[in-house]
Amino acid sequence: MADRPYTLLSCSMSLDGYIGSGTPSRLLLSNDEDFDRVDAVRAGCDAILVGAGTVRADDPRLSVRSRARRAERTARGQAPSPLKVTVTTTGRLDPGAQIFAPDDADTLVYCPTPVAEDLRGRLGRRAEVVELGPDVDLAEVSQDLGARGVNRLMVEGGAAVATQFLTGELADQLDLVIAPLFVGDPRAQRFVENGRFPWSSQRRATLAEVQRIGDVALLQYALSDRFGAS
Repeated sequence: MADRPYTLLSCSMSLDGYIGSGTPSRLLLSNDEDFDRVDAVRAGCDAILVGAGTVRADDPRLSVRSRARRAERTARGQAPSPLKVTVTTTGRLDPGAQIFAPDDADTLVYCPTPVAEDLRGRLGRRAEVVELGPDVDLAEVSQDLGARGVNRLMVEGGAAVATQFLTGELADQLDLVIAPLFVGDPRAQRFVENGRFPWSSQRRATLAEVQRIGDVALLQYALSDRFGAS
């Protein structure tokens, strides 16, 4: 799938592998220095993708926060923030979610055909709804984004989406931040769900870089031979 975007998975998790607390309150796993690093990565991408579950749980805005980086993108002829993308199988998305806020980036919603008409009616001009047939296939999503001119895609979760990108070998790079804390709550969501992953004891992922960022550690893995491509 050479025509799909270069895809970077970005995630922060606890020492015991959780990405949330298991309670309605959001758990901040990173620190200010790393949040700024992530903002810089966002600024270098053409699109940012999250699953509908992440939209419901965290209500992310998915925008570049730094004024300087937004200005740099504008000077390059780009929108101030990357294209915002989400995928849903059920259509359960709140039109008032921040991802649909009228700001400096367009929003795409990929969904199965049976829920597309209802979504279009509820979202109106807040987003472009793209129907994918009976199911949501992330390989098809990647292909469509590539056809739209997305060369670099950042995937920020959640677990179901990360699992599908990894098991489908649709990711080129994994940036995994480890926070110095334990969650210890089985209600909390882990980084990935169960699945048949290409990397195992017989095929270990390649650790490309380790970086200390304050009290967290960034582990960067090369997942394909396209790793590091711009």
